[in-house]
Parts: sequence; C-alpha cells; structure tokens
Amino acid sequence: MRKVKVAATQMSCSCDIDENIAKADKLVREAAAQGAQIILLQELFETPYFCQKEKSDYYVYATELEHNKAVNHFKAVAKELKVVLPISFYEKKNYARYNSLAVIDADGEVLGHYRKSHIPDGPGYEEKFYFNPGDTGFKVWHTRYAKIGVGVCWDQWYPEAARCMALMGAELLFYPTAIGSEPQDNSIDSKDHWQMCMRGHAASNLMPVIASNRIGREEDEDSSIDFYGSSFIAGPQGNMIEEAGRTEETVLTAEFDLDQLETQRIEWGIFRDRRPELYRAIASYDGSTTV
Repeated sequence: MRKVKVAATQMSCSCDIDENIAKADKLVREAAAQGAQIILLQELFETPYFCQKEKSDYYVYATELEHNKAVNHFKAVAKELKVVLPISFYEKKNYARYNSLAVIDADGEVLGHYRKSHIPDGPGYEEKFYFNPGDTGFKVWHTRYAKIGVGVCWDQWYPEAARCMALMGAELLFYPTAIGSEPQDNSIDSKDHWQMCMRGHAASNLMPVIASNRIGREEDEDSSIDFYGSSFIAGPQGNMIEEAGRTEETVLTAEFDLDQLETQRIEWGIFRDRRPELYRAIASYDGSTTV
C-alpha cells in the first residue's frame, strides 16, 4: 500500500505580492497540518489576474525562475514541512514570457518547470498578450510521494494533455486555475462545464484530478471577473470527492492508495487496449490522417 494525501486550496488575491504569498503560505501550512503531502495553489497567485486587459505595464510582474519571490519562498516552506508544492508563476526568460509552474519537491529542491502549452485569448482572458506558447511539452515529475502531472488552467480543457501525462506515468493530475465569469456576458457560468471536463480526464484515465481556482471579484477599468472558486478533488472514476464553494478561502484534502489505483488502471485495460496507430488525425489541425 502506497498512500498519499493531497490538498487543493483557494483564495482571493490583491495587488500586494507579499500579502498574497503570506496568504498562500497560511493555506499550505493548514493543509500540511491536515496531513497533506502534495499541496496545490492556484494559478498566478502572486498577483491579481492581470490578463483582463492588454497592458504592457504588467510585464514587470515576470521574473526569472531563480529570482521569483514565490518560488524561493516556498522552497523553504516545502523543505520545512516536507511537502511537494507545484508553484505557478509568471516567467521571464530573455525576451520571452511564459505562464509557468515550478515543481518543488519535499526537500525544497526545484525538480524543474513546465510552461503552459495552451494559451487562451478572449475578453477578460487576454493571455496571448502576456505569454509565449509553452515550449517544454508535457511533463511528469517523480516527487517524493508520487509521480505527478501538472497542467495550467486552459490546459485542463484538453483531453490530449491529460492523456499524455497519464501515458508518461503520472499517478495524479494537478491543475492550478484562474477562471470565473465572462466580462462580455455575465449570464455565462462555466463552472459545471469546467469541472466536468476535468472529471472526464479523471474517469478516462482512472486517475485522480486535483484543481485549485481563485475566488473574489477583480476589476481592471471597465472589465471585471468574479472568480468562482469551486476547487475540487475528483476520484479515479470522475467522482467528486471534495468540492469548495464559490466564495470561501479554504483547503480540501483527500487520500489515495497509489498501488490500488495502478492495479485498477491495469484491470480496466484502458491503456492495454489503446490503438495509437489509428490516432493520427488527432495530431493534425484539420483531422487529416495523412502526413
């Protein structure tokens, strides 16, 4: 039996980076006190979600990995608490900018980083103005407690990303997120659709999915987003194990037996019965099956 306890968190963010890091630190410590070994914080938690508007002033939020304030802070926290922390941050690398995530192992060492592959572009979510498309490819991290795959927000809408990480040996899938209302149409509520997509990844890969979203209203001139929280932990059949509300700052935890889950995946035959030679169309934009 190889058990691991995971946590999802959610919180609101202000314009004060130090304040946001302190709030995230509090949630990490609360999760660790509940026995969590891998703890997920939301996407770009150091700052407000600055992608509502296209403003070059916000480029200053980007830092190189080794100089990022949140990453360096949580390296010490991970070592102290002996927890694994995937940390989302705005990465600067020469003249490129990425929506990135550093995976910190339980000894405080950074195992490496992932750059968000799918970059959205729409009213209130103007990410193509701020981020280059990620060039790392999907990654799986062999942490102290489990092999984990981590996608970032818009990545979570793509079953291809989840399946790739599963094929690479992931045992758990994590998604830090920033999603809420649609500034151009406040009648749209994507919460159920958002959760259902990721629960589908869990069910189709027989693999738990952990998602952390932010909460609170954030405004930038004439644009505003009400982030709807609803962070959750789904089990390997896509079943909802824990779910947060839309407005409260909170911590969710769940425990999984990784050996039992591996046996279950093998028994179901999902990976045994795959036919990769028939899937060429998925590697094209237009569904073509010829090279």
